[in-house]
Order: sequence, then structure tokens, then C-alpha cells
Amino acid sequence: MKVTALKLQARNKSRVNVFLDGEFAFGLAKNEAVRLRIGQELSEADIERLKAADAREEAYARALRLIDRRPRSTREVSDNLARHKVAPADIQAAIERLNRAGLLDDAAFAKMWVENREVFRPTSRRALALELRRKGVADGEIKSAVAETDDTGAADKLAQARAPRLAALPWPEFRQKLLGVLARRGFDFD
Repeated sequence: MKVTALKLQARNKSRVNVFLDGEFAFGLAKNEAVRLRIGQELSEADIERLKAADAREEAYARALRLIDRRPRSTREVSDNLARHKVAPADIQAAIERLNRAGLLDDAAFAKMWVENREVFRPTSRRALALELRRKGVADGEIKSAVAETDDTGAADKLAQARAPRLAALPWPEFRQKLLGVLARRGFDFD
């Protein structure tokens, strides 16, 4: 088959429509289409190789969009790509590429998660470890990330933030509600 035209897609300028023998054949990422030229002959194997490369590029682009919103763990990226029916080999390739670029690092993610929680939503060490485990972070990385957390300080910060809202309540009800808030965030009774 002969490449007869290469046209930018109207809605997505980072993709190119490839026309073979005068008819639309498939879409391709710009960085893959740059290797093509009009008049070039393509075999079925070449076409399959281009489609596979495009699928890998699409998986990588989807992963980039996902981690652009906020840092993610490796498993979060993998699960998201799997939900979008990306082939396992393409998921692995995207994750490896993100790791090489330094954009996906579970240890850094765990540390950032803990720091964020300490500032914006004080939570106990046990609850932090559970959250990170649910996000697929390895136990060793969890332990090093939560090692510096101070449960007493975090509980105090949370209690100081919530107490003004409950100040009008009678003491037994105030105490019960404040203890409930602390318990739901994973703090021990003591």
C-alpha cells in the first residue's frame, strides 16, 4: 500500500490522518507520522508496527494527562490505563517511560502524600499507611514516608481546627463529637 496523504486531524492537532491508496487508513501520533512520507510503500507488517507504536504513544499521553492533575502512584496509573482498555504491554511501556523520565516515583509520591495530609487534612500514621497501601505503594516506602509523622501534633491540629465549630455544644456532646472526628481520622483514643 502506498501513502497518498498525511493530514493533521481537525480536532487534535497532535495527530495525523494517514491515507493509503487514496482512502483513510488510520490516525497516528505526530511523532510517529514524522517517519512517513507521501509515496512511501507500507507492508501489512509496517502498518501493524505503526498502529502498535501509536497505541503505546496514546497510553503514554493518557498517563501524562493523569499525572498532570496530581502526582499518582504507579498502581494508580496502571489501574487507570487498564480501565481505559489499554493493552498490558502498552501500560508497562508507558510506566517504564514515565519512570525513566522521573515523572513516576512511588517513594516521592508517598512522601508528598504524607506532607499534603499533614498540612491540609491531619490524619493518623495508621490511616496514612492505609491510604498509601490502597494506592499501591510498597510497604517499605510507606514506612519511610510515615516515619516522621507526629500523631499527637496532627491530632492536636485537627482538634484545634474543629473545636470552634463545636464550641456551642454542651461539654459531653462537644467531647463525644470531637472524639468522633479524631477516631474517624484514625487516631487512637489516648
